[in-house]
Amino acid sequence: MTSHVRTPDGLLVPKGHGRTLRAAAQQVTFKVTGDMSRVSSSFEVVVPPGFDVGAHVHARSEELFYVLEGELDMLAFEPRVRSGDDWRHWESRSGRRSVRAGPGTVVVVPPGCPHAFANRTGEPARMFFQASPPPDHERYFEELIEILDAGGPPDHEAIAELRARYDIEQLTPLRHEA
Repeated sequence: MTSHVRTPDGLLVPKGHGRTLRAAAQQVTFKVTGDMSRVSSSFEVVVPPGFDVGAHVHARSEELFYVLEGELDMLAFEPRVRSGDDWRHWESRSGRRSVRAGPGTVVVVPPGCPHAFANRTGEPARMFFQASPPPDHERYFEELIEILDAGGPPDHEAIAELRARYDIEQLTPLRHEA
């Protein structure tokens, strides 16, 4: 008698598919959620001109960013000093500074590492973003889009409360200058 173990089927998400959340400050398409993977959540993110996520750090989460289109200023290091409200001027002890990342650039951020991205160009940028473990970032994006879609400047108090609940220590402010 042969024993068979049923294995789950794989997941294929075609181009243009996934649940999309939109606000003036960001567009996020959920590609792989915590319901689909035990390892990570994956998203396609459109970053409009003028958006700066602000430098921040996660105690538990690991993230991966892959630039698909456009250019993003990116940071992924511990600065000499976590100060000021503009992470673009930060420098690591070894002299690293933020970089302008174009298509094909990959950034991996381990837990505890300060990181940021901003679109300082005149064109939207698009990136693949993966967060582990799931599903915290899914829930975070859902609530963040609601706040950003409320109109007017970002409600920094609401964003700070949201980030505190989702393992995000904000080091510099989130900005969106449309």
